[in-house]
Amino acid sequence: MRVNEKYSTLPAEDRSVHIINICAIEDIGYLPSEGTLLNSLSVDPDAECKHGLYFRDGRRKVDYILVYHPKRPSGSRTLARRVQHGDAAPAARGTRQDQPLPGKGDVGAAGGPEPPMDYHEDDKRFRREEYEGNLLEAGLELERDEETKIHGVGFVKIHAPWNVLCREAEFLKLKMPTKKLYHINETRGLLKKINSVLQKITDPIQPKVAGHRPQTTKRLSYPFSREKQHLFDLSDKDSFFDSKTRSTIVYEILKRTTCTKAKYSMGQGEGRKKDSALLSKRRKCSKYGITSLLANGVYSAAYPLHDGDYEGENVEFNDRKLLYQEWASYGVFYKYQPIDLVRKYFGEKIGLYFAWLGVYTQMLIPASVVGIIVFLYGCATVDENIPSMEMCDQRHNITMCPLCDKTCSYWKMSSACATARASHLFDNPATVFFSVFMALWAATFMEHWKRKQMRLNYRWDLTGFEEEEEAVKDHPRAEYEARVLEKSLRKESKSKEKRRHIPEESTNKWKQRVKTAMAGVKLTDKVKLTWRDRFPAYVTNLVSIVFMIAVTFAIVLGVIIYRISTAAALAMNSSPSVRSNIRVTVTATAVIINLVVIILLDEVYGCIARWLTKIEVPKTEKSFEERLIFKAFLLKFVNSYTPIFYVAFFKGRFVGRPGDYVYIFRSFRMEECAPGGCLMELCIQLSIIMLGKQLIQNNLFEIGIPKMKKFIRYLRLRRQSPPDHDEYGKKRQRYEADYTLEPFAGLTPEYMEMIIQFGFVTLFVASFPLAPLFALLNNIIEIRLDAKKFVTELRRPVAVRAKDIGIWYNILRGVGKLAVIINAFVISFTSDFIPRLVYLYMYSQNGTMHGFVNHTLSSFNVSDFQNGTAPNDPLDLGYEVQICRYKDYREPPWSEHKYDISKDFWAVLAARLAFVIVFQFTYSP
Repeated sequence: MRVNEKYSTLPAEDRSVHIINICAIEDIGYLPSEGTLLNSLSVDPDAECKHGLYFRDGRRKVDYILVYHPKRPSGSRTLARRVQHGDAAPAARGTRQDQPLPGKGDVGAAGGPEPPMDYHEDDKRFRREEYEGNLLEAGLELERDEETKIHGVGFVKIHAPWNVLCREAEFLKLKMPTKKLYHINETRGLLKKINSVLQKITDPIQPKVAGHRPQTTKRLSYPFSREKQHLFDLSDKDSFFDSKTRSTIVYEILKRTTCTKAKYSMGQGEGRKKDSALLSKRRKCSKYGITSLLANGVYSAAYPLHDGDYEGENVEFNDRKLLYQEWASYGVFYKYQPIDLVRKYFGEKIGLYFAWLGVYTQMLIPASVVGIIVFLYGCATVDENIPSMEMCDQRHNITMCPLCDKTCSYWKMSSACATARASHLFDNPATVFFSVFMALWAATFMEHWKRKQMRLNYRWDLTGFEEEEEAVKDHPRAEYEARVLEKSLRKESKSKEKRRHIPEESTNKWKQRVKTAMAGVKLTDKVKLTWRDRFPAYVTNLVSIVFMIAVTFAIVLGVIIYRISTAAALAMNSSPSVRSNIRVTVTATAVIINLVVIILLDEVYGCIARWLTKIEVPKTEKSFEERLIFKAFLLKFVNSYTPIFYVAFFKGRFVGRPGDYVYIFRSFRMEECAPGGCLMELCIQLSIIMLGKQLIQNNLFEIGIPKMKKFIRYLRLRRQSPPDHDEYGKKRQRYEADYTLEPFAGLTPEYMEMIIQFGFVTLFVASFPLAPLFALLNNIIEIRLDAKKFVTELRRPVAVRAKDIGIWYNILRGVGKLAVIINAFVISFTSDFIPRLVYLYMYSQNGTMHGFVNHTLSSFNVSDFQNGTAPNDPLDLGYEVQICRYKDYREPPWSEHKYDISKDFWAVLAARLAFVIVFQFTYSP
C-alpha cells in the first residue's frame, strides 16, 4: 500500500498513515457532524487522474507543498504519528502513537545491531513533527507522500479548508468581490466612436483571454468578513478563493507557525556534547517558522503548485496553459500582454513588473522611430557636411603630429576620412533635437507609468493597501530572529554572572525567580539590533564597496594601457592597411575586453551585494530587498558605465600637447581623440557593450543557464531514481514535476537588467540614436522570454500584493534626471556641435563652415620635441616635416606666448557651459 493512502477503513495500527486530517473548527465556532467527518475520510478511486493537484480523496485541493529528505530513525527511536478518529473530541487531536513507519521496519524489534545515532537528522525529524502538529492545530489539513518517483524525497501536501480560508482572509483584510455590481461610466459622443474604431483596429493584437476587454461593469470589493458573508457571492465556494489567494493564505500561516515546544531527549556520551548545538539550531525557528526551517535544512523546499501542465493533447485546460498559449509563446510577440491573467496567476507584484515592462516597451516605439529618422538624416547629409569634406580633401595636405612617441610617424589628416564621415551620422544638428526629445520622453514615460499604475491599483482593488497591510506585512526574517536570540542569550548569561557575585536576600528569592521566568518568556521581544550591533557590518560594506569600485577603475585603467601599448605596437607594422586602421582595431578589441569584464563582474558584484546585505541582518524582507537593490545597482552601474564615461568625458581631455604630453606611470602617453572627435568612438563603445549585454547576458544566459540547470537536475534524478525512471517520469504527480523546476529567486535580476538598459537608452543617447531601436527589439523578445521562464521553467512563486514597483521607481527617476545632465555634457564637450556654432557665428568670414577644420587645429614646430620623443622615421611621408598640426586651441610657435591656451578656447568653453545650463533647466524632468 502506498504511504499516502491514509484514509482507509483498516485499524489504526495497520494504516499507512503519517498525518491525519485535523481542523481547528472551534476557531469559528462551527463543529461538523460525525457524518461529515466520515465522508471526508473516504477515498476517491479516481484520484490518480488529478495528477497530484488534490489529496487522495480527490476532493481537497493541494494548496502548498513542503519537501523534505526522509532518513531512517536512529537506534530504536520511532517516528511519532498523529492519528485522528472520526468520533474523537477536539481535545484529543494531538494524540500520538509510537509506531514504526510502514515499509521501513523496526531494527530494534528485529534484534539486529543498533545503527549509529544521527542526532542531527533526529532533530530535523522531531522539528518537522512538531511543526506539522502545530499546522494541524492551526486548522490546516496535511497528507504525506514518501513513495514518490523522486528517490529520497518526501512531500507534505497542505490543504486549507473553508473555515481557515475565511478566518485568514478576514485577518489579512483581503478584498473580495461582493454581489454588488456597478456600471463604469462610458465615453460618449466622438470619444466613444474613436474608442470603437481603435478597438476594431487593435482586435488582432489583443490576447484571446476572457476579461481582457474593457469591462462596463465591475463588482464592488470589500474586505472579507465572516460576519458579513451574506454580502459575498458564495454560490461556488470552491472557486471563491482562487489558487493564488489560497497559496498566499497558507504561506502566511506557515510563516506565523512556531516550533519551539519540542524537547529533544538526548542520549548519553556524544549526544550530550551536541546538546547545545542542536538546541541553538532549534531555537532559530522561534518565530515565523517556515523561513527558519528552510534555512536550517529541516525542509528542502516549500512552494505552491502550478495549475497543471501547459502543453499536451489531453491536458485539462487551465490558467497556466492559457498563459503559455497567449503570453509565453514567441508566436504572439505582437500581441498585448494579458496582464490581468498574469496578476491572477502570479500575484500583483509580478503583474506590476510585466505591466511596467510592457509600458516601457510601448514607449520605446516612438523613441525608436525618431532615432531612425535622426540616423537617416545623418546618412542623407553626410555628403553635404563641409567639415568632413575638408578632412577628406587631399588637396589641403594637412600633416598631423604623431599619435605616439618614437614608433609613430607623421600622418595625413585625409587618412581619417572614413572616421570623419561616420562621425557625421551621429554628430549632426538632428542629434541635439533627439537629445531634447529623449529628455522629454523620459519624463513622459515616468508620468505615463504613474497613470497606468493608478489604473491598475483601481482595477486590482489595491487602493488603501498600505494602511491595511501595515500590521501583517513586516514579518522579521529568520536571520534577524537568530541574531536577536543570540544577543538576548548573551545578555541573559551576563545577568546570571552578575547575580552570582551579588548576594540575594532570602525575602527576594521568589520575586527574582518570577522576574527571571518572565524575562525568559519575552526575551527576544525586548531585544532589538541597534546600529552598534551592525557597525562591523556597515564598515565591511563601506570598505567592500569602495574596494569594488576601485577594482572597476583599475580594470578601466588597464584597458587604457592596453589601448596605448597596442596602438604603439601596430604603428610599427609594415603593412599600410594595418597602420591605417589602428584606431578601429584598438577601439574594437578594447571594447570587447570591456564587455567580457563587465559581464563577469556583474555576476561577481551580484553575489557580493547579496553577501554584504546578509551580514547587515535587515529586519524584514522589504528592508533586505531595498538594501540589496541599492548595493547591486550601485556596483553594476559603476561597472557598466565607467568605460563609457571615460571615452565620453576623459579621453583626449588631459593629453597635453606635442613636446609636453601627459604620461601614465611615466611610460604610456595618454591617448587622443580622432580629428573628428571622440563621439564616433563613444558610439562604438556604447553599441557593442549594450548589444553584447543584451545578447549574451540578458538573453543567452537566461535561456542557456536554466536549461543547463534543468538538464543537470534531470541527470542527477535519473542517477538516483530506479531504472524505470523514464516510465515514471511520464506519470509524475504535479508536486513532483514542480520540484524539478528552478526556484523563484525574485524580481531583482529582471528589474536590474531593464534599469541598466534604460540607462543605455537615456544617458548617452546623443551619441547613439539607434539605442532605443535595439532596446525595443530586445524587449519584444525579453517579455516572451521572461513569460516563458515564469510559466515553464520556474516553480510557482507565492503571490505578493504590491501597489507599485517600489524603490525601482526612484531609481528610474534618478537615472532620468542624470540623463539630462549627461546628454548636455555629451553634446557640449564630446561632440563638435558647440565649436561649430561658435565658429559659424564668431569666426566664419562668409557664414559657412568652410575653414572650420583648420580653425580647430593648432601648429607645432617639430624642433620643440622633447629628447627621445621625436619619430624614428621622420621621412615616412616622403618629405621633411617642419610644422605638424594637432587638435587644440593654442597659440602658434611663432607667437610671443607660444603653445599657451588661446582666447578661442575660452570662448568655446563659455559657450559649452552656457549650453549645459540652458539644457538642464529647460528640459529637466
